[in-house]
Amino acid sequence: MCGRYVMAKAIGDLVAEAEAEADANLELRQSWNVAPTSDVPVVLERLIDGTGTGAPQTAGTGTVREGEVSARQPQAVRQVHVARWGLVPGWAKDISVGVRAFNARSETLLEKPTFRDAVLSRRCAVPMEGYYEWKTGPGNSKQPYFVHRPDGKLSWFAGLYEWWADPAVPPGDPDRWLLSTTIITLAAPDPEDPHPVLAGLGALHNRLPLPLSSAALDAWTALGTLNNTGALDLLGQVLDQAYPTASNWQIRAVDPAVGSVRNDGPWLLEPRELDAAPRLDTVPGLDTTPRLDTAPGQDTASDSAPDGVRAPATEDVLF
Repeated sequence: MCGRYVMAKAIGDLVAEAEAEADANLELRQSWNVAPTSDVPVVLERLIDGTGTGAPQTAGTGTVREGEVSARQPQAVRQVHVARWGLVPGWAKDISVGVRAFNARSETLLEKPTFRDAVLSRRCAVPMEGYYEWKTGPGNSKQPYFVHRPDGKLSWFAGLYEWWADPAVPPGDPDRWLLSTTIITLAAPDPEDPHPVLAGLGALHNRLPLPLSSAALDAWTALGTLNNTGALDLLGQVLDQAYPTASNWQIRAVDPAVGSVRNDGPWLLEPRELDAAPRLDTVPGLDTTPRLDTAPGQDTASDSAPDGVRAPATEDVLF
């Protein structure tokens, strides 16, 4: 499951990492506590004309002179858009459907009416710096953990998107159309997996957002309408690389204040002591020794913390 995550990078940095285009007027609020129904970035491919206008390609008439074909041929372009987190299918009567559709199970994508059309032709990637998951302990106590790449780069997760026309807004009004998205999940690894990160993910929750490697990102977001067999084949390829991609993540305890959507800021990622909190150290081979895993060339928290935010000297890194 993925119900809360971090996306605080500037649009320019997101566009650069995605190797995508974005409208100059694109706006996105930084957040360290993104919740369902929020506006979130998505990366998808669109077919545009070859004039550089970015207009959607439509069938044209007339004769194209020799030498002009390549300039006018439609091109698939990767773009960053902002979508509402919670998929609203085109047939929905109102947007409330999206409240229950912020995650989509990979096992039933082609069975559920909410998702089966989108998986055939409207696939996207949802970028994030990491996501939160909660571990329940004795007496229903809960400790949040932050799952992220240790190098500070974005992770990409398989998603779907839809356009929904608001029946209360007249045709022709640009505000009539809502872009929405969902994040696909798969079964988490076995808690007894010999790889400590995968074992930790399995101990943390029984579901996992579906991660994408660079190659899988290209394949998943590629333009094209698939039939059911093609969609299942593509999904199988993406699922095959999920655990190897996730094995490079890191998991660490963070501030329990992340449990309230009213709390937001980089201080939520500060490490927490695990004295009486639910722990993951029952996983064989799990290393709970606090350490600072800083990738070569990566700034430590003390170098990059904003004014007024206490920069921890060490992190309670579980993996």
